[in-house]
Amino acid sequence: MKQEKQAHKTSIGGQALIEGVMMRGPKTTAMAVRNPEGEIVLEKWDTPANKKAKIFKLPFIRGIFNMVDSLRFGYKCLMRSAEIAGLEEEENEQDEKKNKFIMGILMVFSVVLAVFLSVGLFIYLPSLLFKLLANAVPSLDNRIWRGIFEGCLRIVIFVGYMCIMLLMKDIRRTFMYHGAEHKTIFCYEAGLELSVENVRKMRRFHPRCGTSFMILVLLVGIIVSMFINVDAPLLRTAIKLLTLPVVVGVGYELIKFAGRHDNLLTRIISAPGVWLQHITTIEPDDGQIECAIAALSETLTGNREDDKW
Repeated sequence: MKQEKQAHKTSIGGQALIEGVMMRGPKTTAMAVRNPEGEIVLEKWDTPANKKAKIFKLPFIRGIFNMVDSLRFGYKCLMRSAEIAGLEEEENEQDEKKNKFIMGILMVFSVVLAVFLSVGLFIYLPSLLFKLLANAVPSLDNRIWRGIFEGCLRIVIFVGYMCIMLLMKDIRRTFMYHGAEHKTIFCYEAGLELSVENVRKMRRFHPRCGTSFMILVLLVGIIVSMFINVDAPLLRTAIKLLTLPVVVGVGYELIKFAGRHDNLLTRIISAPGVWLQHITTIEPDDGQIECAIAALSETLTGNREDDKW
């Protein structure tokens, strides 16, 4: 598929899946996944029209709703890609209904457990550790040092978690598909033909990636933490949870701003996320690039203005 040679920033976003890639365009969303036989299976849907109330489109408010929607839809695509890739065995109708019921219960339990672990690990633990540190070194007991310590520790935990994930073979392959997604979008934005050869030459670090958004949220959280003048770990954790929509909203606006402009300020804003992508993206092979091209091609309308950022 040939594109006119013209620089273009697209609003099309993607997600790495199990043995595949999902791309979400302004009118069409598509996923391309390799099945056990090595064939690319394409599935596509109409992208839901943006019929949200005006309040949900306002700056600093739209971020939290867009994040929830992306997580919900991304999880749905991830589960579907597992089925296509053959990670879930075929079963008869009765067993399928029974297993879906059991899986539903397990999923609710796992989500609740994940939320508790995330809150404990990323919010409560840093607050508790700083309280212990402040008791030992009273001169550190102020809002500025508390915010810096807690925020930096959260970033260390997050980056460490990503590094541990790299040790898993299946996750490494998913990170390769992540690289294929970025490189393919770069190729489209450069106005080049969507071919394996052209995509292979592109960079894999994209400033508008979800990884950049996550690290920005953590950095914004450091600043917000400095204004919370509470040192009791449990109460501080509760207040931080209440301020989470603010943190997400600001992070979302920063990533939008960085996506629209290219200057020293936006490069500074994008830098932490781009650095982290050295972990979350890996150079893909040609087969993975083919999946990303297939998914992106299905989302294009033929008019580049439709997906302009």
